[in-house]
Amino acid sequence: MKEFDAIIIGSGQAGTPLVFDLASRGKKVAFIEKTKVGGTCLNVGCTPTKTYVASARRMWDIAHSNDLGVDFSGEFTANMKKIKQRKDELIKVSTDGIESGVKNHKNIEFIEGEAHFVSDYVVEVNNEQITAPQIFINVGGRPFVPEEYQSVPYLTNRNILDLTELPEHLIIVGGSYIGLEFGQIFKRFGSKVTVIERGDRIIAREDEDVSQSVTEFLKDEDINFVFDAKQIELKKSDDGVTANINGTQVIKGSHVLVAIGRKPNSDKLKLENTSIKTSERGFIEVDDFCKTNVEGIFAMGDCNGKGAFTHTAYNDFQIVKNYLFEDKTRKISSRISTYGLFVDPPLGRCGMNKKEALAKGINLLEGKREMKRISRAKEKGEKNGFMSVLVDADTDKIVGACVLGVGGDEIITSILNVMYADKSYKLIRDSIVAHPTISELIPTTLEKLVPVE
Repeated sequence: MKEFDAIIIGSGQAGTPLVFDLASRGKKVAFIEKTKVGGTCLNVGCTPTKTYVASARRMWDIAHSNDLGVDFSGEFTANMKKIKQRKDELIKVSTDGIESGVKNHKNIEFIEGEAHFVSDYVVEVNNEQITAPQIFINVGGRPFVPEEYQSVPYLTNRNILDLTELPEHLIIVGGSYIGLEFGQIFKRFGSKVTVIERGDRIIAREDEDVSQSVTEFLKDEDINFVFDAKQIELKKSDDGVTANINGTQVIKGSHVLVAIGRKPNSDKLKLENTSIKTSERGFIEVDDFCKTNVEGIFAMGDCNGKGAFTHTAYNDFQIVKNYLFEDKTRKISSRISTYGLFVDPPLGRCGMNKKEALAKGINLLEGKREMKRISRAKEKGEKNGFMSVLVDADTDKIVGACVLGVGGDEIITSILNVMYADKSYKLIRDSIVAHPTISELIPTTLEKLVPVE
């Protein structure tokens, strides 16, 4: 049996930097990947979807040029083949760089194949068994598709990126982050879009004012919504797919995107052959340092259930590196939740929302300002959304914030930095911010805090 110093299963945003770090320290590392290097983010997540968001934004800019006094007449269409080609080329530059670095490093043995455990420290891939005292699992997750939809020609966030022809009518099952991003993208490309949501509002994780605002501006773009769809039956039809909702409403579409959640890929690892513990939902259980219950085995990224983002996966790598080679001060529990919803305008969020803060019994104050009251937003002609900052009245510390509006995905970091610094909200309230910007209204917003009940 071939022996290594370490085995890394999966080349996502934690596994890839870790393999180079270990190899640079003279460790002999087996690096296993069953599909493409780079993981979800690079191949079917952030990179390709934000490439499509950019193309869709160009469509919106042209369509709304007359609103800003720029006369335009004529036809313009989304060239799906060129959009896909641009996306593929951007991905290829990154994956080629990773592959070259891996294959040319004397301490890395790259193995293409699907790995599973034979025992705690023995892994089998391509019918060969290898072993190491340290094993790092970074296998990510995949779209969850119910069994009853398997016979339908469905799309997920993965294969929708392979389309070269524009859907005539895209039905989206699931009104959350992935579904909404693709819904707006393809509506701007020229598809008819219908979003079907089981609940009474989209993105139920967010506060109601966020859900309402996003619903309103997506409806303004003629995206259709169906709520309270407790029963959704999908069937293949001669010209596409039909969705029967609650037995009373039938919607016909050319394509259907299933975007109702994701599941960890840990079920592919045959963990039943090991002592590694998993949760009821299949996530690999880890402590504050990404360690499993088996000494020397770590789980990073989506498969540990501690975060579902590229930035949390990369932070898992940083935590593991710090634990193995530095002062063991970086912990999962130390990070503040932050993420974005990349519809246009985007949502940037950090910390808790109102529901979470109130559930913790926090004496909560809120500063809120609508984008239509902000000069720079009006000048840009992008007045949708609002900014909201939540403050603990007993400590004067910011406990959460969201910026839904133009630049919100970037602006949120300025608030997040104050939270990490553990300073009073007055630090940013009393700061001077450049004019004219969207950010300049954050201090103003913090001047008028009101209780939240």
